[in-house]
Amino acid sequence: MTPFNSLTKIAAVPRFAVQNLSCRRSIANTISADHDAPTVAYLINSCGLSPESAAEASQKLKLRSSDRADSVLELLRTHEFSAADISKLVRRHPLILAADAEKTLLPKLEFFTSKGISRLDLARTVSYDPSLLKISLKNQIIPSYNFLKALLISDERVISILKHKAWIFLDNLSKNVMPNIGLLRDLGMPESSIALLLAQYPNILMKKHELFSEIVNEVEEFGFEPEKSNFVAAMRVMSGKKSILKRNQEAYRKCGWSEDEILSAFRSNPLCMTKSEKKITETIDFLVNKMGWSSAAIAKCATVMCLSLERRIVPRCLVFKLLVAKGLEKENLRLSSVVYPVEKQFLERFVSRHEVQLPQLLLVYQGKVDVQDVLIN
Repeated sequence: MTPFNSLTKIAAVPRFAVQNLSCRRSIANTISADHDAPTVAYLINSCGLSPESAAEASQKLKLRSSDRADSVLELLRTHEFSAADISKLVRRHPLILAADAEKTLLPKLEFFTSKGISRLDLARTVSYDPSLLKISLKNQIIPSYNFLKALLISDERVISILKHKAWIFLDNLSKNVMPNIGLLRDLGMPESSIALLLAQYPNILMKKHELFSEIVNEVEEFGFEPEKSNFVAAMRVMSGKKSILKRNQEAYRKCGWSEDEILSAFRSNPLCMTKSEKKITETIDFLVNKMGWSSAAIAKCATVMCLSLERRIVPRCLVFKLLVAKGLEKENLRLSSVVYPVEKQFLERFVSRHEVQLPQLLLVYQGKVDVQDVLIN
């Protein structure tokens, strides 16, 4: 057992050495009578915390021996936690250093890695949300994992949730999630849509059942059917701030859209109501005033509002406009035929097949040649 007799003794074998006199003075100035000096020194030297963070962490952690803390740090390093990961983890959860490395922490790390998450991703996930190492493996982590896998089918999908929305493992899934899923099943929502909702918007499924039911009812009142995939997107919109929905509805009105066109767009792709007022205005202005498509045509192709104006809509539309001007494409082509295809399909359909007649077409698409220069020639 290594006694914590003095600051000097702990600092004698640092991992993150205190480099200079000014830093030592900073430590001395930071440590007050309320702080445990040896603990502060250990947090700085072995965990990479700043003097201020170490002093704050020492309010929650009092080390009387470095043995257990050393074991924790060694375990983390063998699982590829970087110095930055360790510093972040200890700063957010100082008591991790008092945990039993072999009995408490190792089984949790091994469980997650056995499911396919890389050690690097696990280190990043845990350092971002240390709560994963605080909850019970038997009573919380494993039941939550099994519940999620039963819905998502594959370990890969569960791991994806773990990496991006680890907080879902902290919730009592049987309290709200199971009743909410039960409601969706009763309404006829397919398991694939439920899995999509869980993977993309788990925070919606975790809402209190009464509030969740209200959201579902609102979505149904707009005419969405639980059997269709856009029901999930509509839930995403209706679960958000109503002020944002009202603001965006008004943005469409300012662009001259009728109530029927706004509703048509919402039903076509509910996520068109989640964009900024600036995005809505600029996209409609370009499609209507520069390209000549009607509001009704845009409303039927509402996914266009979710695409990048600069990177996708404008380059493709300029190519299409040039082809129409040269008599190589029909002017009445649907907007969706221009903006929906994936990159490869678009290039084959609108660029490659016309490159003999218009050698500069690809350069127009890439923004390297102005469409007006080609029209003049």
